[in-house]
Amino acid sequence: MRLGVSMFGCLPTSPKAARSPWSGSTNTKPVLLGDVGTGKSSLVLRFVRGQFVEFQESTIGAAFFSQTLAVDDATVKFEIWDTAGQERYHSLAPMYYRGAAAAIIVYDITNLASFERAKRWIEELQAQGNSDMVMALAGNKADLLDAKNVETEEAKTYAQENSLFFVETSAKTSYNVNNIFYEIVKRIPRVQPSQNPAGMVLMDRSAEQTTRASCCSY
Repeated sequence: MRLGVSMFGCLPTSPKAARSPWSGSTNTKPVLLGDVGTGKSSLVLRFVRGQFVEFQESTIGAAFFSQTLAVDDATVKFEIWDTAGQERYHSLAPMYYRGAAAAIIVYDITNLASFERAKRWIEELQAQGNSDMVMALAGNKADLLDAKNVETEEAKTYAQENSLFFVETSAKTSYNVNNIFYEIVKRIPRVQPSQNPAGMVLMDRSAEQTTRASCCSY
């Protein structure tokens, strides 16, 4: 169902605007990985529901979300797996990232240890993930600049050296959250929308989640 809510606060492109050379519908599976407390679930909830919860519950095992986007002439359904960040669930992660078209590796810009953990996730994906997987490095909690412990240039350089695209985000303010998924759409084979992000429109908001335990993260 089309909600009439456009990404980036813009109206859909007009018929005269640049159109994608590819049309049709496709499903794509992104997975979110990262340390506990980095705000993975908050990023997904902001994207799927347009909501932010200050005291977000921590994922147990994994949670599944879906969101359908209209991007120019293409309809893209995201089937998103949000994985738990606790070390005891690490062994479950391959079940979710194997076969995934994209991975978003999230760290907290105020927590250097979470950045080092993100690097280890990237190394694991490079060794065990799909060779054509689209990977994004997301520095979350960009609204907490005064507490920043991971420099933007350091993260950006690391991402470039490892063939990832990099973005700093804030689930709290929604800063760059939609941009991550738009970039994924641009980079997935056969889904090549025009450069104008106004062509991407939210179609529905739905989510199915596992049981969660309380934790504060965003």
